Parts: sequence; structure tokens; C-alpha cells
Amino acid sequence: MLNLTYNYKIIPTKEQTEKIELNLTVCQSVWNYALAQRKLWYNSRSCQVNACSIRSEYIVAPFEYPNYPTQSANLTQAKKTNDFLKSGNAQAMQQTLRKLDRAFNDMKSKGLGFPRFKRNMKSFNLVSSRIEVNGNKLKMPLLGEVKFVKSRDIPEGFKIKQVQVIKKASGYYVNLAIELDVNIPTPIPHGHALGIDVGIQSMLATSDGLILPRPKFLDKARRKIKLLQRRLKNKNKGSNKWQKLQHRIALLHEAVANRRKDYHFKLAHQLCDGVGMVFVEDINFTAWSRGLFCKQSLDIGLGQFFTILQYVCSQTDTYFAKVNPDYTSQVCPECGTHTGQKELSQRVHSCSECGYTVDRDVAASMIVKQRGLTAVGAPVVKQPSNGVLSGTSV
Repeated sequence: MLNLTYNYKIIPTKEQTEKIELNLTVCQSVWNYALAQRKLWYNSRSCQVNACSIRSEYIVAPFEYPNYPTQSANLTQAKKTNDFLKSGNAQAMQQTLRKLDRAFNDMKSKGLGFPRFKRNMKSFNLVSSRIEVNGNKLKMPLLGEVKFVKSRDIPEGFKIKQVQVIKKASGYYVNLAIELDVNIPTPIPHGHALGIDVGIQSMLATSDGLILPRPKFLDKARRKIKLLQRRLKNKNKGSNKWQKLQHRIALLHEAVANRRKDYHFKLAHQLCDGVGMVFVEDINFTAWSRGLFCKQSLDIGLGQFFTILQYVCSQTDTYFAKVNPDYTSQVCPECGTHTGQKELSQRVHSCSECGYTVDRDVAASMIVKQRGLTAVGAPVVKQPSNGVLSGTSV
């Protein structure tokens, strides 16, 4: 089964905009109420019965765990007497509960953080088999026919299974989840292998010698953002001028995010061109975002880049795998000698045993490549030493 997601900008009428805003408000209330129920259950069971706190304990009337089936049934009953819930779309509210349930499942299985309350809901989902595209109009539940910017055609044979309505600073968008009933083989290790090492000073270095400097997406817009934020301090919160400045700041942040995502896609396609295997480090980028260089790490967006790179690899028949990131910068790629920890200012790898000299990031990427080839059972071929290699950015 081949699943893709296409993003389009929609141009709703005034009545359709009101419906979108109303459903975003209703879905926000449903999310927050359902999350409060689950938090209440967790807080009331935060300790064992024979080990209560000396000072106080969170005690409520006993009730069953509010999972998705229970909360969905309660929502159906509440809609009969609550006019506010009646005004919203039933399917959008049910999908909101499903999204919350997935968030809790991911928290338990993937070790993610506890879900948070929504100050502003940015999207809701609608599942239907009656979603159609007629020219430059999209026919969907709740909104009926809505105009959209048809930036690209939907491929033949694909069926629209789901639509997600998204609110951004620049307008309203939809994500169309399309599906094609075909069997897509998983890429297997083959062809030329590429190891990738990522960092802060240089965004990445490859085993082929390409070194890309850190792109400063936010730095280019920071001056304007700081200027508008200083003006925002002098405005009354909630006033028209305050809202206009907030909107301008949000537009700048959205433009930065769009530039970052566009750069990641172009770079991913460049790296996958003529390559059969791509190996990267299995890094915890959440820890990076809380470290000394948190601002630079978040500005690069390496977590998003690895997700995009894995997607592009699956679309270009390129094998993608993650390897152990430990000591990649402390091992010589030529003789395998452990050279010890290097200072951040030391940018050249020079082995005292074999005399091999190369950029430290390129050396680390070569170790990543060797570990990846060892994991897939392919022979590791040493490439000749040619000094410090560099490349140009996309």
C-alpha cells in the first residue's frame, strides 16, 4: 500500500471560515477536557496504596481509565444535551480523541513527553470516502466545495482517504492523505554507500568529502522579529494593533520554517542522487535541543531533516539505516585506532599510528559508513587519503 500526503492552500468563503474557526474551538475544548480526565486518573494513582505522601495525597472518587472507547461514548452522550458540542462536527471531535489516544500510546511506547493542553487548536481531521477534487475545487465534509490552489495534480489511481484542515498565519491549508493499492518493495542494501555525520558548526559531512556549513535560517529573520517583538511590548494585550503585530511575527516564523523545510528536501534529494545506501547516526535530538547549543540545534532542524531523508530514500529506492553514534569522532577510519576525545576547536583528525589526516567531521562520517556496511554485511572498502575535502551547499 502506497500512502502519500499532498498539501494545498484553500481559499474559504466567509461562512466556511466561520465553520473552520468554530470546529477548531470545539476540538480544542474536547482535547482539553479529555486530557484533563486522563491527568486526573494518573494523578489519583501516582503512588501505591501503602505508600501515600505524609503531607497530602490526590484522592478522587474511583473511576475506570478513560481510554478512547470510553471517552468516545461519553462524547456521544454529552452531545445530546450540550449545544456547544452540537455545533461542532462529530467526526472532527472523534478524530481529536483518536489523536489524543495516539499521543498517550506514543508516550508509553516511544518514551515521549506527556501530552499538553491546547491554547489554540491548529488543525482537525475529517475521514470520508466522499472527498473529491473537481478542477480547482475540493469537495469535502463540513465545508462542501471550497476553492484551493492546485499546485500539483493528484496522481491517477490514488484515492483520497482523509483530509486535515490546518490553520496557519498565512491562511488555511489542507493535507490530503491519498492511497494507492500497490505493493512497494522495501529498499535493500545495494550500490554506493554514503555515511553522514551531523553537527553544529557544520550541518553535515559525508564520507565522500562533502561538508556543508550550518544554514542560519532564523538568523536572517531575527533582526525583524526582535524589532517587532520590542514594539509588541508597548501594545495593549488583545488590542487590534497587538494582534496585527502578532500576525506579522507569526508570518516571519512561518517563512523561516518553510525555508528550512525546502532546504531539507533539496538536500535530501541531492544526497540520494546516485547513492544506494545512506547511513546516519542514531542521535537523540531532544537532548541536543536542551544543551548548550540548543538555539543552533533547533534552527538547523536535524530531526526533521532525518525524517525527510528517510522518506526521500524510500521514494528513490535508497537503503536507509541508523548506526551507533558513540565514539565516531574518536576512531581513525583508516586503521581503527582509538585516538581519544578531541577538543571542539580541533577540526582535523590526525592519527598518531598511521598518520592519516582528514577533516574530523569527514572522518566521523567514514566511521558511520563503515559501521553501516558492517551491519548490512557488506565489505568495507577503504578509500584513499586525499586530505581535507569540502563541498558546496545546495
